[in-house]
Amino acid sequence: METDCTRDELRGNGAAITPLPTGTRLLHIGPHKTGTTSIQGALFAAKDEMARHGVEWPAATRHPMEAVLAVCARTGIMGDAKPTERHWDRLLEQVHATGRRTSVISSEFFADAPDDAAIGRIVGRLGGDRVHVLVTLRPLARIMPSQWQQYVQNGLRMGYEDWLEHMLSRPPYEKPNPSFWRRHRHDRLIERWARVAGAERVTVVVVDDRHREGLMRTFEALLGLPKGLLRPVPDAANRSLTLAETEMLRNLNKEFRANELPEELYSQLVRNGAVMHMKNTCTPGPGDVKIRTPQWAVEAAAAIGAEMAERIGVTGVRVLGDMRLLSAVPKPGTRTEAEPLIAPEAAAQALYGALAAAAAAPVRHTAPAKSRTVHQTSSGELVRVLGHRCLKRLRLR
Repeated sequence: METDCTRDELRGNGAAITPLPTGTRLLHIGPHKTGTTSIQGALFAAKDEMARHGVEWPAATRHPMEAVLAVCARTGIMGDAKPTERHWDRLLEQVHATGRRTSVISSEFFADAPDDAAIGRIVGRLGGDRVHVLVTLRPLARIMPSQWQQYVQNGLRMGYEDWLEHMLSRPPYEKPNPSFWRRHRHDRLIERWARVAGAERVTVVVVDDRHREGLMRTFEALLGLPKGLLRPVPDAANRSLTLAETEMLRNLNKEFRANELPEELYSQLVRNGAVMHMKNTCTPGPGDVKIRTPQWAVEAAAAIGAEMAERIGVTGVRVLGDMRLLSAVPKPGTRTEAEPLIAPEAAAQALYGALAAAAAAPVRHTAPAKSRTVHQTSSGELVRVLGHRCLKRLRLR
C-alpha cells in the first residue's frame, strides 16, 4: 500500500522530520513488542543529557508501568501487587513539575486503555492540547512469536500453533488472551486515540527492523534532540526466550496450575526468579531453536496488516515510515528439524534463580523441622511447603 505522499514521512534517504512544538508532552503508547523496551531504556539512560536540550523524562523509572496499569484499570501482572491510583497521581505530579518544557512519557500499557473515556482521562490529565500521541508499529508476523512467549512468561499454558489458531482462525479471537487484539489491531487502536486526541496530534511510526537504531533517530528528530544522543542500552532481561526455554516454562505453568499454587509464588519464584535469572545469565547460541511461525499464520497476519494499513491511511494521522512493511510476506526460512532441547546450563540457571529468589525471602517463625530428610519427602510436598513459606513471607511484607 502506498502512503500519502503529502505527509511528513521518514524515508530511507534520511529526509528531515519536523520537530514537535516546544512544550509538547509526547505520549508513546506502544503497543507491546514494537521496540518499546529499547526506546524506554535509551530515553531513561539519556534523561540528564536530554534535560540539557530542553526535554524532560518525568518518570522516576525506565517504565512507569504501575501508574499506567492503574489509570487503564488493569490488574497487575500475575502475582504482583495491584497498582493503585496513587501510582498514577505520582506520575502526574512528576509530569506537571516539568512546567512548559517538552517532556516524553512511554508505556506500552497505554495501548490497553479500555475505552474513549479512559483515553480522554489520560490525555486530559497529562495536558490536553499539549499531548501528542506516538504509536509505533511492526508487522504482526514479527509481533506474534514474541507476544506468545511473553504471555507464557505470565502463565499461559497453550502451545504456539494452538495459540495462533485461536488468535487467527477462531472467532471472536479473544481466547486465551483478549488483550492481544485490543493492542495489536493497530488500526482500531489508532482510531480510538485519534478520536480523542485529534488526528493532527497523533503520529504513527512504522518500525523497520532492517535499521536497528531507526526508532531512536525518529524520537530524536521529533523531540528536537541532537542525532546520536539516544543510544541502545544492553538489556539481557528483555531478550526473547528460545523455543526450548518457552516450552520448559509452559510445561512448568501447567504443573503450577494443576497444583493450585498461589500466584504470588509464581511472580517471585518463576517470573522474577527462574526466568529472570536464566535470561540474565544465558545467551542463546546459533544451535538454539527459535520460535517459528508457520507460513499459513504469516500470510494471515500479512492480510490483516494490509487491511490495517488501509484503514490507518484514511485516519488523517501523520505516518512516518513505510506502511507496506505491515503487509509484507517474508520469504519462508529454511525449516529446521532440530529438536528444541533446553541447554543444561539454562536449566541449571533457571533452577538456581528460583532457589535464590526463595532464599532472598526467608520465613521467620517457621515450625521446627521434622525428622524426615529432604530425600524422604515427595517433590510435590516440597513444592507445597516452599510455596506456603514464600507466600507467608509475602503476606508479612
